[in-house]
This record gives sequence, C-alpha cells and structure tokens, in this order.
Amino acid sequence: MPKSKVRKKAVYTPPADRRTPVKVKPAGPSHPIYIIVMLGIMLIGLAWLVVNYIAGEKIPFMMDLGNWNFAIGFSLMIAGLLMTMRWR
Repeated sequence: MPKSKVRKKAVYTPPADRRTPVKVKPAGPSHPIYIIVMLGIMLIGLAWLVVNYIAGEKIPFMMDLGNWNFAIGFSLMIAGLLMTMRWR
C-alpha cells in the first residue's frame, strides 16, 4: 500500500499581547479606625435589637417605630457585615 503524503503545518505562534502591563499597587492592611467602625456598627445593631426586645415598650420613640425597629437593627448589622468584605 502506498504511503500517504504528510502535510507540513505552519508552526503556531501566539498573537502578541497588545496591552501594556499595569503595575498594581498592593493594598495594605485596613486602618484600625475602619475595624472599630465596622465592629461598632454591628454592635449598635445588636444593641438596638436587644433594647427593643427588653425595653421597647417603655421607650417612646421605639414604640412609635414599631416593627421598623427590626429593620433598623438588622440593617445596621448587615452594614457592618458588608464592611467586612473590604477589611484587609
């Protein structure tokens, strides 16, 4: 049986990268005040909920807010939790 012809393939060369490399400045650790604010917001939210459960009926402005106290307490805690994503 005759031998088949072997095709010569061109050598693959990847395209040149047209972008110029950018130096990224490494991010340092978070400022200590950021950590204090982050933890403070979470604790204020927790304290808001605890005070609402214990003495919410005796505090006039908390009585006026009603169920919005839960929204305020949980939103403060979630804000502190979201701040943890930027903490280095």
